[in-house]
Amino acid sequence: MTSKRPRLSRSSDFQRIYRQGSSTASRFLVLYSFRRPAEVSADGPRLGLSVSKKIGGAVVRNRVKRLLREAFGSVREQLAEDHDFVLIARPPLLELIARESEGEKGLVSAAVRDLLARAGFALVDSAEQS
Repeated sequence: MTSKRPRLSRSSDFQRIYRQGSSTASRFLVLYSFRRPAEVSADGPRLGLSVSKKIGGAVVRNRVKRLLREAFGSVREQLAEDHDFVLIARPPLLELIARESEGEKGLVSAAVRDLLARAGFALVDSAEQS
């Protein structure tokens, strides 16, 4: 595992994706995607996260970001290498997180997979890969 996470952190990267990328939305998340130019090198798809204060305080926002990073990380290898993604959390996502904390598993991951599939990024289930 590399020490540096492939992520977006500069404001200019986010602005480029918002302006030039395409978006897809669900009840829980908004996904912006943008194909990087060929001359820009990267180690696979990069992820940027946006979690508003409407979601909650810093502890809640950091938990949401951690769960979204984990969910994206589980499908990262199945995505195109030359794309950048920005996930924006919507307040109803807190319902899924609450249900996960009560024992249901994989709800946030399923929401991310569903949104990527809606956006046209074909994902192969891990059961199908075997």
